[in-house]
Amino acid sequence: MEIWPGKAYPLGATYDGTGVNFALFSEVAENIELCLVDDQGVETKYPLPEVDGFVWHGYIPGVQPGQRYGYRVHGPYDPAQGHRCNPAKLLLDPYAKAIDGQPDGDESLFSYRFDDPSDEPDKINTDDSLGHTMLSVVINPFFDWGQDRLPRHEYHNSVIYEAHVKGLTETHPDVPEEIRGTYAGIAHPVIIDHLKQLGITAIELMPVHQFVNDFTLRDKGLSNYWGYNTIGFLAPHNGYAAYGTRGEQVAEFKGMVKALHEADIEVILDVVYNHTAEGNQLGPTICFRGIDNAAYYRLVDEDKAHYYDTTGTGNSLLMRHPHVLQLIMDSLRYWVTEMHVDGFRFDLAATLARQFHEVDKLSAFFDLVQQDPVVSQVKLIAEPWDVGDGGYQVGNFPPLWTEWNGKYRDTVRDFWRGESATLGEFASRLTGSSDLYEHSGRKPIASINFVTAHDGFTLRDLVSYNDKHNDANGEDGNDGESHNRSWNCGVEGPTKDKKVNALRLRQQRNMLATLLLSQGVPMLLHGDELGRSQGGNNNGYCQDNEISWIDWSLDQDQLDLIAFTQKLVELRHDHPVFRRRRFFAGSADHGGESAVGDIAWFEPGGNHMDEESWANGYARSMMVFLNGQTIPEPDTRGQQTLDDHFLVIFNGHHDVLPFVLPGKEYGDRWVTELDTSAQEVQAKEYKPDAKVKAEGRSVVVLRCPRALPSGSPAGAAVARR
Repeated sequence: MEIWPGKAYPLGATYDGTGVNFALFSEVAENIELCLVDDQGVETKYPLPEVDGFVWHGYIPGVQPGQRYGYRVHGPYDPAQGHRCNPAKLLLDPYAKAIDGQPDGDESLFSYRFDDPSDEPDKINTDDSLGHTMLSVVINPFFDWGQDRLPRHEYHNSVIYEAHVKGLTETHPDVPEEIRGTYAGIAHPVIIDHLKQLGITAIELMPVHQFVNDFTLRDKGLSNYWGYNTIGFLAPHNGYAAYGTRGEQVAEFKGMVKALHEADIEVILDVVYNHTAEGNQLGPTICFRGIDNAAYYRLVDEDKAHYYDTTGTGNSLLMRHPHVLQLIMDSLRYWVTEMHVDGFRFDLAATLARQFHEVDKLSAFFDLVQQDPVVSQVKLIAEPWDVGDGGYQVGNFPPLWTEWNGKYRDTVRDFWRGESATLGEFASRLTGSSDLYEHSGRKPIASINFVTAHDGFTLRDLVSYNDKHNDANGEDGNDGESHNRSWNCGVEGPTKDKKVNALRLRQQRNMLATLLLSQGVPMLLHGDELGRSQGGNNNGYCQDNEISWIDWSLDQDQLDLIAFTQKLVELRHDHPVFRRRRFFAGSADHGGESAVGDIAWFEPGGNHMDEESWANGYARSMMVFLNGQTIPEPDTRGQQTLDDHFLVIFNGHHDVLPFVLPGKEYGDRWVTELDTSAQEVQAKEYKPDAKVKAEGRSVVVLRCPRALPSGSPAGAAVARR
C-alpha cells in the first residue's frame, strides 16, 4: 500500500468507503509512524507524511473497517521536562472509535525496568510492546438508525436508573447466556420490559468508554469492574460486546440505544474525562503519555516528572490545553450525534473545572459546553466534587448543569437512621434544595436526588449493616468509606429475626418513598427496587462476580418491593405536585408558609411548624401539605397544571404517633394513597381534624381528590389566577 498526504481533520481514523484518513495530534513529536497490524500480529509501518498545526496525517487507500492499527511516536524522552516519547511502545489512537484487546501487564508496556527501585527511573526501557498492548480499530460508521428519535424527557418528568451493563444482565435467566453482561443483553426485551414496568425514563450506564483492567487487581484475581479507568474516549468498551471487538461493539452499542429509544428510555453515559488509565509516572505507556505527555496531563510545576493529581488515580488531564479540550468536546459530540446518547454524568466533575489549580466555574471547559449547539442541548449531570483542595462543589456548578446532590443523600440517610436536629434540612432536601440552587437561578431540577449509588452501600445493605465488610477486596478493610450513615436495625448482616427483617423492609420503603416524592430528579441504583445486597461491601469496584451482579432469583419480599417501587413511580408520574419545575414560595427556611398557600408544614399535633419546631433537635416527625392547585407554571402545551392536594406524613420516631389532620380549609376529605408500614394499603377516608396513626418509622401519603373551597386561603389563591 502507498500512503497519501491526507487531511488534518477530522482527527482519528476516518473511513470514507475507499480508504482511511489517519490524523494524530502531537506537539512534541519529531516524526510519527502509523502501524497497521494484521491478523497474525505482524505490523507494517508508514511514516505519516504531513503535519499541519501539530496534527500528523496521511491517507491509505484500500484500508477497510476492522483494520487494527497503532502509532509509534519519535520524540524526546526527558521526564524532568515532562516528555516521555518512546517509539518502542505501540500507542493507541486517542480518537479510536473501537479498541481490540487488553494490555497484559508485561514489562514492555512500561518505559522503565521493574528492577529499578527509584521513584522516577531514568533508564529507558526499549522493549517493544506490540503483542502486549491494545490496538485501535478502523470502524464502519454506517448504521441503519431507521426512525430513531431521542425521547427528550424533560428533567422534571425524569426518573433515572443507574446501572452497570454487566451487573444488570449477567444472571438474568431469561436473557440468553451468550449475550448476558453485554450491550445486546440490555437491549433484550426482558430487560427493557423491567425498566418500562418500573417506570424509569432514563438509564444511566456506568462507564462504557473503553477502559483498562488494572494489572494490580488482575494479579489478585480481581478486576476493574466499575470501569473508572478510561483509555478510549470515543470507543465503547470491548468487554461488553457479545459479537466481536473489531468494530462490532460499535454496531452493538448503537443497537442497544435504538432499542431503548423505541421503549422511550433515554441513555445517559457516566463519563470519566478527569483522568486516564495510564496512572502516575510509574504507570504504563499505552496512549497519551507516549504521544505528548506534557500536553495531555497536568504536571507538577516545579517537578514535571510527577503528575498533579486531583482524582486519586495518579493523573489529571490538563484542562487548559486546547487539544485536550478539543478531544473532550469531540468525544461528547460524537456520542450524541453518532451514537445517539441523550446525556452525560461527569465523574469527579470538579477536576474538569480546574483550568489551573482552583475549581473555577468560569473555566474554558464550561464555556465550551455552554456555547456548543449539540452538547448544550443534552442532559449534563455533574458529580460536583473531586479529591483536590476545595473540591467539594455541591451547588456551585453553572446554570446549564444539574448535580448529584450529596447533601440530599446524607440528610435522608441521617433522618431515617434517627439522627437528631435533621428535620429542617430534611425539609429543605425534600423540597428541592433551594438553599443550594436558587441563588444561581436554577430550579429544583438542578438537584439529582439519590440515597444510594454505585459507590457505597446498596439500599438493602444501608439498613442491614453499620460497618463496611470489604474483606473480598484484599485491602484489609482500608478501602471504602467508613462513615456510611447507615443503621443495621439492631443486627449486623443477615438475620432470621422477623421483626428486624420487617423493619429493614420498611426502612427501604421509607427511603424509596422519600426519594420518589421529593422535588428534583430522582435516581435509583440498579437493584435497589428488588433489595439487592452486596453482603455489606461498600466498594465493589473490583468485584466482577456475584457480589456486584443483580441476583434475579427473587423471593416474595423482593417482588413486593418491586411492586411498591412501581407504585411510587406511578404516583410521581400521575401527580405533578411531586415534580414541580419551580421552588415552593414557602419553605422550611421561611417558617414553612407562603402567601400563595402552595405548601404548609405541621407538627404531629396539627399545629403549624414554627421556628421552635424546626429548631427542636429531638423532633423526628412532621406533616407537609402540598397544594395541587398552585403549581406555578403551565405545561409544555400552555395548559394550566392542576392536581389533587396531598398530605405526606413522615414519622421518623421509633413508635406509633397520632397525627392530627389540618382543618377543612386544606381539604374536606383525605384518602390513604400509600403507607410504607404495609405492602397492601386500604383506601381509608379521613375527615378534617381527624387523627391518623402512623406506625413507627413510616411514611403515609394522603390525597384530597378535589379542589379546595373558594373561600380557603389556598383556594383564594387559585381564584386570583
